[in-house]
Amino acid sequence: MRGKGGVPGITLLGEVVTKVNGTAASEAVPSPNLHDLQVYGIVVTIILCFIVFGGVKIINRVAPAFLVPVLFSVFCIFVGALLAGKDDPSVGVTGLSLKSLKDNWSSDYQNTNNAGIPDPAGAVSWNFKVTIYGIVDEWVSGALVGLFFPAVTGIMAGSNRSASLKDTQRSIPIGTLAATLSTSALYLISVFLFGSLATREKLLTDRLLTATVAWPFPSIIYIGIILSTLGAALQSLTGAPRLLAAIANDDILPVLHYFRVADGSEPYIATLFTALICIGYAPSWRPRWKFHHWSLSLLGAVLCIVIMFLISWSFTVVSLALASLIYYYVCLKGKAGDWGDGFKSAYFQLALRSLRSMGASQVHPKNWYPIPLIFCRPWGKLPENVPCHPKLADFANCMKKKGRGMSIFVSILDGDYHECAEDAKNACRQLSTYIDYKRCEGVAEIVVAPSMSHGFRGIVQTMGLGNLKPNIVVMRYPEIWRRENLIEIPATFVGIINDCIVANKAVVIVKGLDEWPNEYQRQYGTIDLYWIVRDGGLMLLLSQLLLTKESFESCKIQVFCIAEEDADAEELKADVKKFLYDLRMQAEVIVLSMKSWDAQGGEGGSQPEESIEAFTSAQRRIGGYLGEMKEAAERDGTPLMADGKPVAVNEQQVEKFLYTTLKLNSTILRYSRMAAVVLVSLPPPPLNHPAYFYMEYMDLLVENVPRLLIVRGYRRDVVTLFT
Repeated sequence: MRGKGGVPGITLLGEVVTKVNGTAASEAVPSPNLHDLQVYGIVVTIILCFIVFGGVKIINRVAPAFLVPVLFSVFCIFVGALLAGKDDPSVGVTGLSLKSLKDNWSSDYQNTNNAGIPDPAGAVSWNFKVTIYGIVDEWVSGALVGLFFPAVTGIMAGSNRSASLKDTQRSIPIGTLAATLSTSALYLISVFLFGSLATREKLLTDRLLTATVAWPFPSIIYIGIILSTLGAALQSLTGAPRLLAAIANDDILPVLHYFRVADGSEPYIATLFTALICIGYAPSWRPRWKFHHWSLSLLGAVLCIVIMFLISWSFTVVSLALASLIYYYVCLKGKAGDWGDGFKSAYFQLALRSLRSMGASQVHPKNWYPIPLIFCRPWGKLPENVPCHPKLADFANCMKKKGRGMSIFVSILDGDYHECAEDAKNACRQLSTYIDYKRCEGVAEIVVAPSMSHGFRGIVQTMGLGNLKPNIVVMRYPEIWRRENLIEIPATFVGIINDCIVANKAVVIVKGLDEWPNEYQRQYGTIDLYWIVRDGGLMLLLSQLLLTKESFESCKIQVFCIAEEDADAEELKADVKKFLYDLRMQAEVIVLSMKSWDAQGGEGGSQPEESIEAFTSAQRRIGGYLGEMKEAAERDGTPLMADGKPVAVNEQQVEKFLYTTLKLNSTILRYSRMAAVVLVSLPPPPLNHPAYFYMEYMDLLVENVPRLLIVRGYRRDVVTLFT
């Protein structure tokens, strides 16, 4: 009935009575007092907590005592509905009647109080039409959605108790779908059943019509309602503590460590905490299911969020905000765990799609980015538990803009793979930990090979996928080879450089790595580039990347070029300045002519004494090595041999190489002795020269230069003038 007013009468520990329409003819509709409900709720919650404290076995024994009466009461309701007749067992009951169904079919929504009693001044609206600023708009009422909501909430009981199920992946899908379908069917059948059973006035005023029509007497329904409510509360008190304990055991939220429990133990503390929350408010499994698609899960999640907003938008906003804060807290403080979540699967699919879209063709210089292959332990030995030189990760970060990008840290273990597989796994874990500690974006790889040369040759051919293959090989200069008499290093060093040339990889060799600054050591002075050969702009790019780091941001760039004639110097300087301007790079250009070099090499030259001393020492050592080669060839009756293969040594060419290297080293010491870092082109190993000779050339080049990057580009540009 549509009422015009209602006057409630309140009694402590009694009931609230509302008279619909305010007429004596109308039936008084009782409403329970809120204080009574709170007291009853606290008492019942405490009793249920004692049952839950008994453990899963006690709960499983008690559960049938709740379930069987509920099922029997539902049976009695349907039997009573079938047996009901005109005004039997109560006035307003029509029995199953098509006329009653038609009369009740149309909508006649009412306002009710919080207890569900029709009241024109009630706070709860059951109307689909809401008037906003005088405009009638279609709107789904939150109260109507909330009416059906309990039919789909109990399905979480199985997943919350998944640890106690015998076959989780089989039981949860079947139980969830069965619970959803059965409760939804029962709700829909009840709508048509009671819509055909009584008049509209009876439906509005009789709060327990199910008990009124039940067979054989109403008290069965009262018992069923009470036990159904208690069973739902018992399931909540059983599932919620176990969910809380599972989160604590996974260490997702460190603040919840008090709720941890051992396997097979009962979560008593979590249960007590859950009970306190209930009293205060008293008013990953993987399914074995064939018919599953991600779109269904997404649709379900969207529907859940929509229903949340329909029930109460304010509580929904608060809940989503709290969930976001918890997620942010977990990201900051929670320990990493891998449960095979869907995000990683999505990332994997996205990575595959992106890799295929990049193709295998060459990347345009505008899109080129360095992917360094960091050679961790190429020379000598580090302390036992140190997987990589401490400064290599600092240098790798300098090669990436704002630290973003991928680096591949590689180390080679000498030996047989079958024997060293476990050692390789342990070394890979140590190297990954080092990378994370240095906050460098990269991955660790350990390769087992008979020798370093064989290992590197395999790495440079196979490492990476498509255009995500490493394009720059970074390693430390072997400064220790002569000091520790490591005679195998020259051949290995030259072999690595030749492998990089054949594989078309750029090379960056760091001399003075021990003194390389970290992010907190600010450098002053200049970054000097000695641009001897065309390298595709790699040295320019590296110098610009260095300037983006806090340690080098106060430095300036100087570019040194070599002109063949004095007359060409100004023209070359103008061309280089124009080139740098078009690249939007600021640098000072200094051009040196070949004549000035030759003047340095004359008797009146101005080479530093340390360079002259290093030059004469290199001459003497090369002469001694060449003499030993000739003696061995005469003794064995073979051609000149070095590194296990024949060589043809042109002594005049060797002298020329030494002399050119001396001039370059003298120039670096003259102009760049105080530079923060020097970049110089890497000369390729001369054909048919012993590896020992090349190491002598390189030692002479880096002599007395404290911090040097020896750079070799590859057969393509890495910077472009086109915007």
